[in-house]
Amino acid sequence: MPLVTTKQMFKKAWEEGYAVGAFNVNNMEIIQGITQAAKQLNAPLILQVSAGARKYANHVYLTKLVEAAVIETGLPIALHLDHGADFEICKSCIDGGFTSVMIDGSHFPYEENIAITKKVVEYAHAHGVVVEGELGRLAGVEDDVKVSQEDSSYTRPEEVYDFVNKTGVDSLAIAIGTSHGAFKFKPGQEPKIRLDILEQVEKQLPGFPIVLHGASSVVPEFVDEINMFGGAMDNAIGIPESELRKAAERAVCKINIDSDLRLAMTAAIRKYMAQNPSHFDPRQYLSPAREAIRDMVAHKIEHVLGCKGKA
Repeated sequence: MPLVTTKQMFKKAWEEGYAVGAFNVNNMEIIQGITQAAKQLNAPLILQVSAGARKYANHVYLTKLVEAAVIETGLPIALHLDHGADFEICKSCIDGGFTSVMIDGSHFPYEENIAITKKVVEYAHAHGVVVEGELGRLAGVEDDVKVSQEDSSYTRPEEVYDFVNKTGVDSLAIAIGTSHGAFKFKPGQEPKIRLDILEQVEKQLPGFPIVLHGASSVVPEFVDEINMFGGAMDNAIGIPESELRKAAERAVCKINIDSDLRLAMTAAIRKYMAQNPSHFDPRQYLSPAREAIRDMVAHKIEHVLGCKGKA
């Protein structure tokens, strides 16, 4: 089975009330952990690559690793560019075998965002690739994406139909209270998803696939392990998983997951090295890290995304 686009994935997800996980990848062990969980639970899958991942691992290495995952699992897998900063980056990924790209023009004025998004859409569609656009800005830090709380903004529901109509995008990332990265919150002050905004967006774009970025919701035991073995992630829990599940049952067809994977991997490596300080074989400490990612992804598929058995 070759790499697929997200078109049929999202159509099925919208109709059946679940979301597809879009997991950020940086190396072989991360890809293996994610795909092992998806194969075990027969779940559709989006593997996405950020600008930082392309700098770190190289575009060709990552695409070949994802192609190997398709061969090994037989799953429908889309390869997606996360937060493409400009037309040239999107073009490079389209030409280089990606089946989906995101153009993030959310930091531009509205009309400029429309113009750059439309340019990417025209090139992508001519090459059989789908495009995700973005309206609104999420606070937080993820690789090259850095937005302060002061500069963040919710998506304006009255703009979404006009934006989609003028650009031709295939899916739309919106800002409704999620945030990039892992943040510390005092008990009772965790961020909440603005489901009222999502409802207004649904009314403007019935049946259209919506995307959530920054949807970290760290499982507490991973936080405990990081703290136990030399970390400092107290209360970094993020959006409650129950809120994300509600969004997945509605118009949200794609939920991005990155920080959760990093924390799970880091916790496993720190635990292994603390218990085996004399070991220096990467295979020894990356194996439990891969297993931790597999377990985290399986948890997300079952309890957040709801896409078990939907491949």
